Amino acid sequence: MQLPPFAYHRPASLDEALARLSTAGDSVAALGGGTDLLINLKLRLERPRALVSVRDLPELAGVSLDASGTLRIGAGERLTDLAAHPLIVVPYPGLAQAIRAVGSQHVRNMATLGGNLCLPTRCWYTNQSENWRGSQLPCWKTDGQVCHVIKTAPNCRAIHSADSVPALISLGARVLLRSSQGERELLLADFYRDDGIENNVLAPGELITAVLVPPARVRSTFVKAAARTGLDYGYATLAGALTGSNRVPKSLLLVAGSVGTMPLVLQKPAQIILAEGLNEAGIEAAADAVRDDLGEVTNLFTPPGYKKRLMRGLVRRVLHELRRQKLPAAD
Repeated sequence: MQLPPFAYHRPASLDEALARLSTAGDSVAALGGGTDLLINLKLRLERPRALVSVRDLPELAGVSLDASGTLRIGAGERLTDLAAHPLIVVPYPGLAQAIRAVGSQHVRNMATLGGNLCLPTRCWYTNQSENWRGSQLPCWKTDGQVCHVIKTAPNCRAIHSADSVPALISLGARVLLRSSQGERELLLADFYRDDGIENNVLAPGELITAVLVPPARVRSTFVKAAARTGLDYGYATLAGALTGSNRVPKSLLLVAGSVGTMPLVLQKPAQIILAEGLNEAGIEAAADAVRDDLGEVTNLFTPPGYKKRLMRGLVRRVLHELRRQKLPAAD
């Protein structure tokens, strides 16, 4: 498969990049590492007439701590560098695990954090060649009015499978968004929509410039179940972040990925742990309760029944790992 023709722009600054993005509407796309975008161009899933490279822009680079202990990660940072960064590996082990779970080493050498946060949803009916798609009836993603995954669905149910996202949401991360019109900040959890096509709230001409992670006063972990490590998108992923002790936990966020069109915060398992403590009985009860939070699970890549059983096991694994970790040192 060959790339379609397009114009290529390599601006020298973020302001120049945003100016180009703001004037072209849907006919232009931002290019970071290109690990997903270029494949989608070959598959003709995206058809921009121009690409604006934001790779190596200094405004999107850097990993630093501010006076409050908040971690700032530039959206243009490559995943390989983040996976080994000392400001991430020790204080945020769950985030480091999630970053290492993205693709292969070759993919992480090119891919950026901002690109992973904006990863399009995937579906085995549409993430195929143009000729293959032509043998199917059009779906929501291909200008039709049906979802091949769930026939009665009112919108696209393609799966959101960006590995870094559940880990960052569990840590309470925020994102900085910038366009030629200005800058805004919002919780990463509010960045996503329950729609396989309009999957996030990015406005035309807008980019993620940085991710802000609160001070590391939590225990955190991340697990991923996939057919082949380093090659496949996950059947399901789960991130967890805990404050307080095992006996008296103060807060717990469990965030699942690859189970729907957006990351899913598991409410009932967390409520059980907060009420009963992080002990064997509480962990088993929390694992049993995960089915109630999952709701209607799509049958993409694995049957719904299997995915629900899988999530039960991932909840158990995450909670046991959080229980084993040492409490963060007091400030």
